[in-house]
Amino acid sequence: MPLALLALAVGAFGIGTTEFVMMGLLPDVADDLNISIPSAGHLVSAYALGVVIGAPLLAAVTAKVSRRTVLIGLMGLFVVGNALSALAPDNGWLLAARFLSGLPHGAFFGVGAVVATNMVAPERKARSVSLMFLGLTVANVAGVPVATLMGQHLGWRATFLGVSAIGLAAIAALALLIPRDHEHATAQGLRGELAALRSVPVWLSLGTTVAGFGALFAAYSYITPMLTDAAGYADASVTLLLALFGVGATAGNLLGGRLADHSLRGTLFGGLVSLVAVLALFPLLMRTEVTAAVAVTLLGTAAFATGSPLQLMVMEKASSAPSLASSANQAAFNLANAGGAWIGGLALAAGFGATSPALAGAALAVIGLGVAALAAVVDRRRAPVAGRERIVAGHVPREAEAVRH
Repeated sequence: MPLALLALAVGAFGIGTTEFVMMGLLPDVADDLNISIPSAGHLVSAYALGVVIGAPLLAAVTAKVSRRTVLIGLMGLFVVGNALSALAPDNGWLLAARFLSGLPHGAFFGVGAVVATNMVAPERKARSVSLMFLGLTVANVAGVPVATLMGQHLGWRATFLGVSAIGLAAIAALALLIPRDHEHATAQGLRGELAALRSVPVWLSLGTTVAGFGALFAAYSYITPMLTDAAGYADASVTLLLALFGVGATAGNLLGGRLADHSLRGTLFGGLVSLVAVLALFPLLMRTEVTAAVAVTLLGTAAFATGSPLQLMVMEKASSAPSLASSANQAAFNLANAGGAWIGGLALAAGFGATSPALAGAALAVIGLGVAALAAVVDRRRAPVAGRERIVAGHVPREAEAVRH
């Protein structure tokens, strides 16, 4: 694997840290700015909104710019957004700064995934994407806890200055390690990138992402009340258990990348089936502290085993112009975050019990399986048509050429 993947992982580490650290800093920010906790919670939504808008928008407007330059520019915007967050004088400015910080998130992962796969052999594409995402999962294990402690002891503004420093390190790594042969822009330009979004398989892949990761966030958004009310953990223990989720996510990400290089669709189906099983067993596993810890770890493993396959599948369905579709998949991840949390909240508000969001997540994972199965059927039906088109155009498929000789 090329060392340049380390540069992408450093950027992903910074992005993952700033995305999730706000949850732990909400009380400190609320006290400092004299706002309520619910009002401070809008800072999380502002970042997510920036991701959803920025992912396709920035990928589209930079379609003719070199991929290396785009990655460095996106990380520069990330640094500016976090530095402005640290300097924000009031809640309104902080909301705007958090929105700005979210804008480069999806496009960085989208364009980064394209660059990562272009630097390796075809049989290592999924693994290269998983190594970039490794920065995101490690952020949940190390970056977020350390940044939260920094904010609690030095002030929340120090946290965002620290994240800005990570962004500067990522810029230096990108400039030094991304090969010069990735200076080129996408061959298709903006028109070709937009045309890729007219593909039904691309939208089915995006739909699988929304349902599959919506299943994760339906449960994970309410993991704290599950652990305290159902499993009996003290509030002080939740941080350690969330680190276990990060360990599971890291393991699942690496496992999914390795397996997807052997069977992309098989790994996706296996991950979704595992996610259904884990979420369906949550009401049983949350009855004791030991099994609850196992459940949290398995949730991270099962969910993130599908991350690399989903990203690579979207890119393959838009193979002629993958940057915009790859970035749109990151927007789909954040839609899954918001939608899954909303659906899990409905189950909780309906009085179905502390573990009911997990069952709602299991239902979403089943829907994700259904969309993935539909995508497989569409692929099988389109394959013969594509083969006939190549023959008409004078390009005989390899199998037909072998038969002819």
